[in-house]
Amino acid sequence: MAKSSADDEELRRACEAAIEGTKQKVVMSIRVAKSRGIWGKSGKLGRQMAKPRVLALSTKSKGPRTKAFLRVLKYSTGGVLEPAKLYKLKHLSKVEVITNDPSGCTFTLGFDNLRSQSVTPPQWTMRNVDDRNRLIFCILNICKDVLGRLPKVVGIDVVEMALWAKENTPTRAKERNLQDGPVATTVAESELKVSVEKELVSQAEEEDMEALLDTYVMGIGEAEAFSERLKRELLALEAANVHAILESEPLIEEVLQGLDVATNCVDDMDEWLGIFNVKLRHMREDIESIETRNNKLEMQSVNNKALIEELDKLLERLRVPSEYAACLTGGSFDEAHMLQNIEACEWLTGALHGLQVPNLDSTYANMRAVKEKRAELEKLKTTFVRRASEFLRNYFASLVDFMISDKSYFSQRGQLKRPDHADLRYKCRTYARLLQHLKSLDKNCLGPLRKAYCSSLNLLLRREAREFANELRASTKTSRNPTVWLEASTGSNQNAHTADTSSVSDAYAKMLTIFIPLLVDESSFFAHFMCFEVPALVPPGGVANGNRSGNYNDEVNDDDDDDLGIMDIDENDSKADLAALNESLQDLLDGIQEDFYAVVDWAYKIDPLRCISMHGITERYLSGQKADAAGFVRLLLGDLESRISMQFSRFVDEACHQIERNERNVRQMGVLSYIPRFATLATRMEQYIQGQSRDLVDQAYTKFVSIMFVTLEKIAQTDLKYADIFLLENYAAFQNSLYDLANVVPTLAKFYHQASEAYEQACTRHISMIIYYQFERLFQFARKIEDLMYTITPEEIPFQLGLSKMDLRKMLKASLSGVDKSISAMYKKLQKNLTSEELLPSLWDKCKKEFLDKYESFVQLVAKIYPNETIPSVTEMRDLLASM
Repeated sequence: MAKSSADDEELRRACEAAIEGTKQKVVMSIRVAKSRGIWGKSGKLGRQMAKPRVLALSTKSKGPRTKAFLRVLKYSTGGVLEPAKLYKLKHLSKVEVITNDPSGCTFTLGFDNLRSQSVTPPQWTMRNVDDRNRLIFCILNICKDVLGRLPKVVGIDVVEMALWAKENTPTRAKERNLQDGPVATTVAESELKVSVEKELVSQAEEEDMEALLDTYVMGIGEAEAFSERLKRELLALEAANVHAILESEPLIEEVLQGLDVATNCVDDMDEWLGIFNVKLRHMREDIESIETRNNKLEMQSVNNKALIEELDKLLERLRVPSEYAACLTGGSFDEAHMLQNIEACEWLTGALHGLQVPNLDSTYANMRAVKEKRAELEKLKTTFVRRASEFLRNYFASLVDFMISDKSYFSQRGQLKRPDHADLRYKCRTYARLLQHLKSLDKNCLGPLRKAYCSSLNLLLRREAREFANELRASTKTSRNPTVWLEASTGSNQNAHTADTSSVSDAYAKMLTIFIPLLVDESSFFAHFMCFEVPALVPPGGVANGNRSGNYNDEVNDDDDDDLGIMDIDENDSKADLAALNESLQDLLDGIQEDFYAVVDWAYKIDPLRCISMHGITERYLSGQKADAAGFVRLLLGDLESRISMQFSRFVDEACHQIERNERNVRQMGVLSYIPRFATLATRMEQYIQGQSRDLVDQAYTKFVSIMFVTLEKIAQTDLKYADIFLLENYAAFQNSLYDLANVVPTLAKFYHQASEAYEQACTRHISMIIYYQFERLFQFARKIEDLMYTITPEEIPFQLGLSKMDLRKMLKASLSGVDKSISAMYKKLQKNLTSEELLPSLWDKCKKEFLDKYESFVQLVAKIYPNETIPSVTEMRDLLASM
């Protein structure tokens, strides 16, 4: 028989090399064939192509514990073993030998930790049964010793495995002894000990099994003798059976007699039971009839009791307490009786809701008594709502009339009075819960009440604003600044423009500080008091305006929302009444804006520039009004901002007309008067900027400077001879006067750079005119040469008419013979018409630089066209200019 691969040492070493580095020891390795087929009825294996694999059993010791693994190795392209799969033997649950394989060499291994149990496990086919037994025996021994348990074995007898192990272990030891020598002998003996210790069947069990098998050794090989023995024993058994039957005949007769007696007794018993069954059935029917009648009576009693209870409850709902009826129909609305009125309202509201179909069974809703009681409650509701509405309308009017008739509530001569509505709101809060109940009873009744409240309170607010504004203007003492800032005919004295008018903007700020919080609080109080479903005006911890330095009635503001006794408003319905609220606020506060307009117009007449401060103050208050209840206040502030912007635009337009009047005057010389005045105006405007008024001022700057520059250009065109001198002097004055402001104001910086560019252009034109005036022949000659260089070569130019070397010498003699005098004349001409002496040094430096640049270009041109001609060098000319 061929040598088993389990004894192949080279295979073992190849496996150890493949798993090197895992610290695992190979216990056994054997070659197998892997397939995934099934066995058909024909007994042949219908599988895919078998793949050669090597199964290796390995162990790994880690302290006192030992882990066992089953490794599957496959052959790589070069025939070298490499790991393919790794199974842990602790998960081995079943070893099954394929019974349909005639050779018995194919088996499967079942693991309980595989991801998909539906996939057919691989089948392993050995070369012979000995290899199969050797591998399975080794697996079972390792499971028993390392894991302490055995997997389920299917398709093979464990006893047969034990006998096979007993027969093959010594032989294996001897074979290895012959092959490996003395060393191998030692190994074989140790393996034999281990094998004996690891036997699946103990020695005692094996001896008992052999004794049992020996009892069946009866000479079966002697077939005829054994057959005769069986015949004899069969005949003896039959004879014994016949004899036993004959002996038992008397006993059988006695048994039959006993059965007859028992049958008679059973028949009698059956007759008695039939009689008793009939009687019991009649009794059961009687009992059922009695129980049915009893149940009906009990059910009727329960229903009657429940009906009486329901009717009592319904009667209780329908009953109108006499004290509530009296209060609703004729009670007083004084403050002392308000608690009784509120309780009556709550009862009436609950009673009406209780008679509605969702809260009352639909069967009751159609009863005549319920309908009549509902009509009675509706009548009570209508009467109470009418009485309460009439009382509240008269109450609001009487409160306001009382306050208006008392002059101490308003500002008087020499005394500004801050409006105080604490007492008014305290008295109104008494009826806040009443209004809430009126809304729940009849929502339509709130419309006339809101109009009555708005009409009455509007008279009070307008009176307070008018008296306060009048006294505010009368008590503010300040000198009036003229609106003529940029008029050409105005003298240079600017003292009139420096008067302090801060008290004007302070008065306007005071008006807003007093009345804007008041109006916001009144709007918020009205929204909550009159049950509008809008969110709170000011969030907790917030303020109602940009600067609450003068909070109106702090003690009142803190309690406005809490003391009304009004339920919290659902934010989902917060926009439902917003349109109605805005309409009511229009009625509440309409007309008060006229007093604010009067303060704005008064401040404009005193100092138009104070519009800048007032615009910033208004913008700050406007940015603080965010709540829905402050809608009209936002509109009021927006109208004030528009009014202030309109007045300031009027001032800007008048100032622009003053600038434009300059062009109608006689010939202008020197710096126009509006240039320095504009600098003074801009400085003053910057001082008045507050908050968001930067855009307003920048727009004014843009309009002012644009008109100034346009007017400047128009005036310059009236006398072209002196236009450049006029322009450069005015643009220089503009830059000098606005230098400091341009560094901090981006809009003025833009116009500063624009003026700088225009100044440079005017300087260039004026200097070029002076240079050409003194050295006209010199630079005309150069211009002719430059024009010809576009059409002919430089060598041909000296032969042209008027451009010969002789012409060059004549031109140089005429132009440069008295160059120092010409330069002096140039300086005098530059100085002659210049009114701003401080500009002369910088202009003369520009003139010298421009002349040197032009002369240097001329020298380079001559050197190129007339290389042999000698002319004064640029250095000589520069030294000459430096010495002048």
